[in-house]
Amino acid sequence: MALTQTIQQLIDYCGTRGLIGPEDRVWAYNTVLDAIWAKGPAPDEAWVHAGGTEAPRFDLEAALLAIGDAAVANGAEEDTASGRDRIAMRVMGALMPKPSEVAARFHDSVAAGNPREATGTFYRTCCDAGYVRRAAIARNVKWNTGTEWGDLEITINLSKPEKDPREIAAAGAAKNDGEKYPACQLCIQNEGYPGRGAAAAGGAHPARQNLRIVPIELAGERWGLQYSPYAYFNEHCIAMSAEHRPMHIDRDALEHLLDFVDLVPHYFIGSNADLPIVGGSILSHDHYQGGAHVFPMMKAKVADTFAMRRYPHAECEVLRWPMSALRLRGRARGEVLDAAVHVIDAWRAWTDESVGVRAHDEDGTPHNTVTPVVRRVGASYEVYLALRCNVTSEENPLGDFHPHAQWHHIKRENIGLIEVMGLAILPARLVGELAAVKKHLLAGDLDALEADEASASHAAWAREIAAVHPELDERNIDDILREGVGQVFGHVLEDAGVFKWDEAGRAAQRRFVDSL
Repeated sequence: MALTQTIQQLIDYCGTRGLIGPEDRVWAYNTVLDAIWAKGPAPDEAWVHAGGTEAPRFDLEAALLAIGDAAVANGAEEDTASGRDRIAMRVMGALMPKPSEVAARFHDSVAAGNPREATGTFYRTCCDAGYVRRAAIARNVKWNTGTEWGDLEITINLSKPEKDPREIAAAGAAKNDGEKYPACQLCIQNEGYPGRGAAAAGGAHPARQNLRIVPIELAGERWGLQYSPYAYFNEHCIAMSAEHRPMHIDRDALEHLLDFVDLVPHYFIGSNADLPIVGGSILSHDHYQGGAHVFPMMKAKVADTFAMRRYPHAECEVLRWPMSALRLRGRARGEVLDAAVHVIDAWRAWTDESVGVRAHDEDGTPHNTVTPVVRRVGASYEVYLALRCNVTSEENPLGDFHPHAQWHHIKRENIGLIEVMGLAILPARLVGELAAVKKHLLAGDLDALEADEASASHAAWAREIAAVHPELDERNIDDILREGVGQVFGHVLEDAGVFKWDEAGRAAQRRFVDSL
């Protein structure tokens, strides 16, 4: 009886959200039974003849988990978290519009001059169908920290599920020397893919039956638009090439970005850098990220302006930002594009040993690239170019312009597109580690910071916090620790900036700007 009610409530939910029509309800009930290898129980007779009303406290995540449990009990899937998730995606993929219907609705709204309606409807569908994991995203810890660079946005990422130990063991025993399909998680071939477990040929791959990709055209090429299942900001979307090919930052890429904001002018769009260390993404598949969010970098003050003689109508600015960021603005798309390409080409060839910037090694290995971001503001195009360099040294083997070792207790990973713009994506381990720091600081036992494995990496930083905040107590410690984490993120961005905000760095940046 409980399973009957759960399936019925799920179908009522899908009906009220417009994922299925009222005539689909009985078909939908039987479709769920088929997905979980069940022949019954029968639905309630009264429910069959009713119109359907969403339960007031319906929990989509809990309902899908219960249906997944039933599938596992029936032998339809393996008894793992991923197995249950594959059932959930299979069910929701059946109880939502087909890709062609989603795409037609999107392009009809765009053609009617309503791009906001197009993205809004598409996004709601992806959320309601459980592809965008709203419940998981809500578990992330978020706050803002005021710094000399403005308010930075901090997120501790708790949305992605932990791996099941049984799946880790299965992955270790699996032979993954066959053809991998899809080639990566960004390929358009993921749409509708049933997923596979860690022991399967090719290794683990998430189920994507409820993924919907809207085909779009960028610079005459076929691309796909989808939303990120574990979004870091509002309407976090991904545009990916229909071809599985490496990322590249060049004129073609900028034309893609400009075409995107012409199609969806209320979204920004940007790309991770196309070199290791300074790119935080999957370099093997050409793709961009965008959405409906205004990032701290976009609010940064202007430190200086400059002009490029060949592009007189492009406004050129140096931003007061820890990353070395330039902003080009203008109404003439072609001139803004040409100006941006000129900056990128000049930067790729730029060497200034006085500040550790080296364009390439003797063997031709390149080190310089950019993280580009594009948006529309009224009738103007804005192109942000964060200058990146991936040189390494004995002192900084992970990268000279990468988070330095003193900050690795908070952030060790690459600084990608989203973080370049001022939104930190910090590891889930920090929740437990900061709790341990809090416990020892409140107890006044500073020696325990080093002795406790959970807090040991934070010991020196925590001692500094204790020294600066003698008033620290139960009422303010959470705010003080969050403030400290936010300040560390500011330092991380400073490390990643190629031109520092000291006399030598300012002089070096002026030399580059003057060369343009």
